[in-house]
Amino acid sequence: MTRSSSHSRFRSWLTPTFALAIAATGVSAATDIGSRRELFVETSLIESVSGEAQLRLHQPQPQEISIVHDEPWEGAGSGYHSVFQDGDLYRMYYKAWQRWIGPDEPNTDSNPLLTAYAESDDGIHWRKPALGLHEIAGTKANNIVLVSGIVGAVDADAGHPAFFKDDNPDATPDARYKAILRSRDPRGLLAFKSADAIHWEPMADEPVITDGAFDSQNLAFWDAAKGEYRAYWRFFHDGDPYVHRDMNPIGTRAIRTAVSQDFIHWEKQEDLVYVDSPEEALYTNAIKPYHRAPHILMGFPMRYVDRGWSDNMRELPNPEHREWRASRATRLGTALTDSLFMASRDGVTFKRWNEAFLRPGMERDGTWSYGQQEIAWHMVETKSPIAGAPNDLSFYVTEFYWTGAKGSAIRRYTLRLDGFVSLHAPLAGGELTTKSVTFSGSELVLNYSTSAAGTVWVELQDANGEPIPGFTLEDCEPLFGDTIERRVTWGEGADLSTLAGKAVRLRFVVEDADLYAYQFK
Repeated sequence: MTRSSSHSRFRSWLTPTFALAIAATGVSAATDIGSRRELFVETSLIESVSGEAQLRLHQPQPQEISIVHDEPWEGAGSGYHSVFQDGDLYRMYYKAWQRWIGPDEPNTDSNPLLTAYAESDDGIHWRKPALGLHEIAGTKANNIVLVSGIVGAVDADAGHPAFFKDDNPDATPDARYKAILRSRDPRGLLAFKSADAIHWEPMADEPVITDGAFDSQNLAFWDAAKGEYRAYWRFFHDGDPYVHRDMNPIGTRAIRTAVSQDFIHWEKQEDLVYVDSPEEALYTNAIKPYHRAPHILMGFPMRYVDRGWSDNMRELPNPEHREWRASRATRLGTALTDSLFMASRDGVTFKRWNEAFLRPGMERDGTWSYGQQEIAWHMVETKSPIAGAPNDLSFYVTEFYWTGAKGSAIRRYTLRLDGFVSLHAPLAGGELTTKSVTFSGSELVLNYSTSAAGTVWVELQDANGEPIPGFTLEDCEPLFGDTIERRVTWGEGADLSTLAGKAVRLRFVVEDADLYAYQFK
């Protein structure tokens, strides 16, 4: 089949109704995307999808166990990890807690909640350095950076931490690293700072946010795209979570956000709004800007689903342990967790993909229970094990929470760069057309993957949906391969810079291919 005949087939999808829809919206204001990398993780720039094309959510793939929380001061209750790359070093912080794991084990729920630290040179092999800061179990040879207890005038909870490196250019040297911890009395969120990421001190004598439930990993970060700090935390609309432990979470638990200029004074509190998603109980949020497209905020909330008792529930792994957990509170034996994916441009309205981003996985000892598959805050780039391949995105995911005899663990998962959602079509083909945008730069590059027979084409249209001469599908050189960045070309001498600053639409046509991202440069 020639390229022109293939294009003729695709043109048949442009029904009169579809064509009118383009014309009707052609007068709308164009979105200036400049030279930003754009992904298909939310739909605000998408006008239409047709043919056999669809937006497909992809899942990360499991790799090795990174860390087992098996130190005397850690245990089966360890979780709430924060991970970030700091120059040549990868840093990880997490709750260290020896949670009671069974009726024949000592009740350790009263053990102190701690914040532990690990580091890595490659994001794959991790170590727990002996920091010598706090004496735990009779020794200072441990990796503890913070302990629960009285800090100034507040009772700090080191078991609900979230840490990050502050990229705010105005951040002072003593606050280059920041953290959010929960305060137990008075209840709220505490702001902490550090010059070296190891030694921490409070930034204020009182909680900086007080309206919320906070029984989760609550967090805040610098949003460089908007020039402000943004916080996300757990909020309950009905009842006190510290009193009503068995209440139905659906419709009561929310994620709330606020913004700040100084990390101390927070304003504009709002509950998150979701596009086309049902009410679900989300424990964590794990929201942060995506480093390759920082104008897009991505979150990986852990979803809580109470399936109740059934014959199938009793067929899941560790039925005796499940019965024991249920004896403490029914939901602790019958609730299951996995992780979702969501994305936003404004930090309030999120496109939440309703299917799991990370399923509980193949049934095996210690799995399919409450607290599993919680994704650490946030992802990092790591070297691919395949020589010559580009970096992977690495995610760190909790396993064996409250089920591991040695302690909970972290497993690393990997995903292609930008590989969250693709525009996908089989060999029968399909297409997507964007809304009007303006751009800067002189070339267009794509992140895509095709089969040996698959192809990607791009057409540039004017604001009314008419193909621009020189940039039509017939002019486009067919793209095939598997690459995170390849330039699109149109015929001889087509100069893309002549369109910079003008309103255009992009029409992507794909056959047996996945298109992940596009960027003008």
